[in-house]
Amino acid sequence: MEIKISFPGNKKVDAHIGDFIIHTDQPIQGGGDNTAPSPFVMFLSSLATCAGFYVKAFCDGRGLSVEGIEIIQTMEYNHESRRIEKVIIDINLPSGFPEKYIDAVLKSANHCAVKQYLAQPFQVETIASVKK
Repeated sequence: MEIKISFPGNKKVDAHIGDFIIHTDQPIQGGGDNTAPSPFVMFLSSLATCAGFYVKAFCDGRGLSVEGIEIIQTMEYNHESRRIEKVIIDINLPSGFPEKYIDAVLKSANHCAVKQYLAQPFQVETIASVKK
């Protein structure tokens, strides 16, 4: 897979992945135009959307409706270290959701590939080259 980056103006940075473009920007206080989520917010949202994918797959596999399921992700931020210390993904199940599947739906969400990669991160190498 290849991801190409373009710079459409001000603090905007776009990622081109095949036929898709993911737009990012910075908030006003960061000098951006606040037209899209920041790259870091996109990174954080990948955790919640990945968990959502696994919850939906679990429900689909058992013929359960996802109507009424709400997934809310919150972050605990340490102002001293200026870092997020904890991410909480809260899967709110509707009343009437089968009790016997509650632990299983939680386990399925924990299979999220993004979460797994954070637990055992891959190496990121940044290089620079000059076009010839």
